[in-house]
Amino acid sequence: MASRHITDAERRSRLAVRHRLVPDRRTDTVEEITGSLVALHSTDPVTVYLSVAARMQHPDLAAVDAALYDHRSLLRHHSMRRTLWIFDHDAARDAHHGATLAVAKVQRRSLLTGLEAAGITSPEGWLRSATADVLALLRESGPLPAREIGARLPGLAVPLTIGGGKYTATQPAHTRLLLNMGFAGQVLRARPTGTWINGQYRWAAADAWFPDGFGALDVREAAAGLARRWLAAFGPGTRADVAWWAGWTAATTKTALADVGAVEVELDGGPGYVLPDDVDEPPAAPRSFVLLPGLDPTTMGWKQRDFHLDPADVPVLFDRNGNAGPTAWVDGRVVGAWHHRKDGTVALHLTAEVDAEARAGLEERAGMIERLLGEVRFTVRYPSPVLAQLQ
Repeated sequence: MASRHITDAERRSRLAVRHRLVPDRRTDTVEEITGSLVALHSTDPVTVYLSVAARMQHPDLAAVDAALYDHRSLLRHHSMRRTLWIFDHDAARDAHHGATLAVAKVQRRSLLTGLEAAGITSPEGWLRSATADVLALLRESGPLPAREIGARLPGLAVPLTIGGGKYTATQPAHTRLLLNMGFAGQVLRARPTGTWINGQYRWAAADAWFPDGFGALDVREAAAGLARRWLAAFGPGTRADVAWWAGWTAATTKTALADVGAVEVELDGGPGYVLPDDVDEPPAAPRSFVLLPGLDPTTMGWKQRDFHLDPADVPVLFDRNGNAGPTAWVDGRVVGAWHHRKDGTVALHLTAEVDAEARAGLEERAGMIERLLGEVRFTVRYPSPVLAQLQ
């Protein structure tokens, strides 16, 4: 039986505080921001920087670069739902063993099948030899882009057929190999070849870039660690929320929740879960006004979002595949969208009525983004339908 009822209003209040949307929770420590959200979405490279900037006292793009590529206190790694994320080291280990390795097995089988179809007589032997060659090159030369790796190891550029039907594509084998080595934790994405808005990364040997490594961790223990992190940041949430976010089966989700002693509570939409020490109602959050980028972890943190998002707004603010565009938030609730125009200004589109204080707060945040980006212009990787109206 649920121990208590947590309303949608309380969930929004928790969200605003824990995700550092309220002014007094902002910090300039990039690692603290990342940990507050478990991880940052990195499918669109711009998301990482703007997600952090939205939660900083003094927004600074260079601080994100420093954490990723100078201090290397954060790392980029494929994990939950085959999505590319930014983690701190401890969260990366939980995610790697609790989510990534299950995906890695599927990807490895796919690569071996492709190699066999390409006429490689011993796919397993080719994979072992090619992996050793790539690691030797990266350890000797340092991080390199995929194109350079292919040029230096031309024997790995076997053309592979990927997909089928109208989705069929041809890729050089070393490109697919690097993806698989990334899933396996043997290589990591390092500094991009261009500016911070570019998603073409150099590859580094993981043992050189991340000397402590992913280590050895029991899968069940890692899954429990990942569930604990999610509940601390996003709880309360439903079992479906946890399963969707982590990319787990129902059985894995049930076990992970049990392993952390998750407590059932009653939400406005049905049963949910919190950590054992998180049942009591926290103090109400102060007001918050913030603009978050497309695919921000807050927007994408739950499968069931009705408590902070009007279902009528989903076709406007999300694409047909469920990817969120840039969103405007007031007091832990989505109230619209925003767009960075080619002239450098930020345009707002509100889907909900807001008061004068909230509108002023959102306009202030729009000005912050304009100043932060300066002459930089970017294209949203997964634009929502409404952005076409804001050009």
